Amino acid sequence: MTDTAPSAAEIVDRIAAGATSPEAEVERSLAAVATHDAELNAFSVVLADEARQRARFLGLGPGDSAGPLYGVPVAIKEELDVAGCVTTFGGRGNSTPAAEDCEVVRRLRAAGAIVVGKTRMPEFGAYPYTESVAHGYTRNPWRTAFSPGGSSGGSAVAVASGMVPVAMGGDGGGSIRIPSAACGLFGLKPQRGRVTSSPHEHLWWALGVAGPLTRTVLDAATVCDVIRGHLPVDRWQAGEAGSFTEAARRAPGRLRVGWCVTPPTKGLRPAADHVSAVRETARLLSDLGHDVHEVDPHYPDPTAAFVPQFFAGIRTEADAVEHYDRLERRTRETYRLGSWVTPRVIRAALRATERFSVKANRVFDGVDVLLTPVTAHRRHGSASWTVRARSAPR
Repeated sequence: MTDTAPSAAEIVDRIAAGATSPEAEVERSLAAVATHDAELNAFSVVLADEARQRARFLGLGPGDSAGPLYGVPVAIKEELDVAGCVTTFGGRGNSTPAAEDCEVVRRLRAAGAIVVGKTRMPEFGAYPYTESVAHGYTRNPWRTAFSPGGSSGGSAVAVASGMVPVAMGGDGGGSIRIPSAACGLFGLKPQRGRVTSSPHEHLWWALGVAGPLTRTVLDAATVCDVIRGHLPVDRWQAGEAGSFTEAARRAPGRLRVGWCVTPPTKGLRPAADHVSAVRETARLLSDLGHDVHEVDPHYPDPTAAFVPQFFAGIRTEADAVEHYDRLERRTRETYRLGSWVTPRVIRAALRATERFSVKANRVFDGVDVLLTPVTAHRRHGSASWTVRARSAPR
C-alpha cells in the first residue's frame, strides 16, 4: 500500500518551474491521507484546513526567495509542539493545545514547509513499535499485518505510503532508525546537540534528538540543514558542521567502509536475514570501488548509560503531563520501576554516556562509514503482531 509520490526536492523544483503549486501538493497529500490512513493509522491529527490556508498564502513577495522546503507537505511526530494541537506524546496525559510551535517546527515552516498533521507514536516513545491503548495499532504500508516499528512509526508510515515526502521523528534508542528500516526509508538521528530540543532543555536527557524520515538521502540532508542549530536553552550544544545538502549532492569518492554484525549488547544474536543483508551490501559497496572490510568496534557495554536515561526520560515526561492518571498502566508501572533513578544516578549515567561515546567513536579512526544491522531481530511488538492486531493492546 505505497504510492509513487515525488520527493521533497522534486516538489521544490517543480514548483519553481511552474509545473505544480503548494496548493496542488497539499491537495495531493491530503488525498493520499484520505485514501490510506483509515487502514494505516499513521496520523493522530490531520490539519487539512490549516494546510490549505498556509499553501494559499505561501506566495513570494518581490525580492523573496523560496526556502529549501517551499511548498513541501510535512508531518510532525506527536512529541513535537505544533501550535493549536495538543502534544499528546502518544497518550491521553495532556489536554491543552500548544500555544506555539516548537523551534524545529518553526524552522520547517520558515523554510516553506506546510504541516499537514501529526503522527502516531507509543506513549512517550518508550517502545520500538507503534501501538497504544489510546490509539490502537499503526500498520506497515508494505504489509499491513506487520508493525512499522517505532517509536516514530506514524511518521515512517506517512512517508513510506506516499502521504507526505518528509516527516519528523525523534530518536533516543532507535526510534527513527528502527521504523526507517522497517519501512524502507532514510532516517537520520543527528548528533546530540546538533538539533535544538527547545522549548525543552533535553529530550530524554542525552538520548533523544529530533530528525527526519524521508525517501531520499537528499531530502534527509535538506531537512537536517533546515532544522539544525542549538539555542541557549539546550543542555547539549554541538559545534559547527558543513552543509548536509552539499555533501548529499557531492560524489563521496572512495570511502573506507567497515561492517560489523556483532551487537553491542552481549548475548544477542542478529537474525540470519539481517546478517545476510549486511554482507550483501558490503559486497555491493566493494564492487562499487570502496575499501570495505569487517571490523570489530569493541563496543563498551551501554547498560550503565542507557538504562537510567530510559527510566529518567519516562519519569521526566510523565511528571510534565497534565493528567498523570490518564497514562497507560504500563507507563505508570515503568515510572514506578524507575524510582531508583535519582538525580545522582542521572549524573552518573551522563558521565557514563560521555565515556561510552569516546570509546564507541574510536571505530571512525579507521573507517568513514560503519555498516551494521539496525535491529537484531525482526519482531516488533509485545507479542505476535498478526495475532494481537485482532484485539486492543493490553
